[in-house]
Order: sequence, then C-alpha cells, then structure tokens
Amino acid sequence: MLNQDKTLTCRDCGQEFVFTVSEQEFFAEKGFTNEPTRCKDCRNARKNNGSQSARREMFPATCASCGKETQVPFKPREDRPVYCSECFSKQR
Repeated sequence: MLNQDKTLTCRDCGQEFVFTVSEQEFFAEKGFTNEPTRCKDCRNARKNNGSQSARREMFPATCASCGKETQVPFKPREDRPVYCSECFSKQR
C-alpha cells in the first residue's frame, strides 16, 4: 500500500502541518499506531519545556514501615500504605 503525505492540524497551535510518507514509514517501523497530534515546533517546545516547568506537587506522608516523615508525588489515601523511598526499594 502506497502512503501519501497527509495534512494534519496541530492540537496546540492550530496550524496545519504535513505528515510525510517517510514520517509515516518511521511511525510504522516503531509500531506507533496513532498519527502525531502536534507539529514539529510544538513537539520540540513541549519536550524542552516539559521537564523544567512541570514540577510535581508533593504531599507529606508518614512511612508505613519505618515511621519516617517523607514526601510523595501523590495524595496518600487512608486505605493504602505509603513508604519512604528506602522502604519502598526494600519492598520491591
């Protein structure tokens, strides 16, 4: 089956961009089933800014194993134990 260039619309900036035949072949080789939803500029911007600006909110917790005060990247629930990083590593 011969692919053709496709014109897609970026979900971030709304501009149209071309999903070329070579890009489609690359996606198929890698096993990607979805078409890209962002243009190259928006993908690069998201990649470069994502690690710097996306700080995780941390929540205070008490380790269920050793009782040490710790911070976790999720809101602890009463029905689930929470472990500090040392005790969590031991659990694995």
